[in-house]
Order: sequence, then C-alpha cells, then structure tokens
Amino acid sequence: MIVRQLQDLENSERCIKTDNWQSVRMSLKDDNMGFSFHITTIFAGTETPIHYQNHLETVYCISGYGEVETVDDGKIYPISPGTIYILDKHDKHLLRAHEGEDIVFACAFNPPLNGKEVHDENGVYPLEAESVT
Repeated sequence: MIVRQLQDLENSERCIKTDNWQSVRMSLKDDNMGFSFHITTIFAGTETPIHYQNHLETVYCISGYGEVETVDDGKIYPISPGTIYILDKHDKHLLRAHEGEDIVFACAFNPPLNGKEVHDENGVYPLEAESVT
C-alpha cells in the first residue's frame, strides 16, 4: 500500500508550478497503477492552452469556477464544483479560471505521467519525461 499526504507533497519535487497552474502529482507511473493522479490548481484570471496529444485525462472540479473551450468547435463549457470533463479525443482546449478564485481539480492521466512534465509551446505533455524520486 502507498499512502501520501497532499500537504507533504506540496513541498516536494512532486509539486510542479508554472505561471498559470500548480500540479501536485499524488501518484505517478512508477506507482504501477496504469494512470497518474494529480491535484491541480489553475490560478485565478488565467487562460491555459492545452492539447494532450499523448495522454487522455479525466478532470473533476473540487472548487472554483471557470470554463473550458474546445478549440476545434468553439464550444464553451462552464466549470463549477462537481463538474467533470473527460478529454477522450485528445481535445485541444483552453482552460480559463475566473478572476478572484483559483480552480482546484482532481485529475487522472492515461498513460501515467512520470512527474516532471510541463506543457510545451503547443500545450502538450511529452509521452516520456523525467521522473521524480
């Protein structure tokens, strides 16, 4: 059994932070679960272009408000606590957090992340990246 505490991981190399978001990687590829699980915070007032060409992702909103827009068709979906969206077709999208409040998500990735992934200039995570210890 593996047991980890979010507050412990927030101050470790399992916490990856950029200008728009922070992702605490609770479980990763080396845990051998077939997926990775993250608590991700999207900072208030930001827009993040994302296009997971190598991964599928399920995203559940724990707190906060915003929207996700699918780039190919321009559809906008509101995000609020209790919303889940599933990127089952490698959907290119824009994730926006409303002003004044961060959005906190629980996210699962397949295939699992190694730990140090960040979006490239196209919003893509590499298929293989450096692992955390």
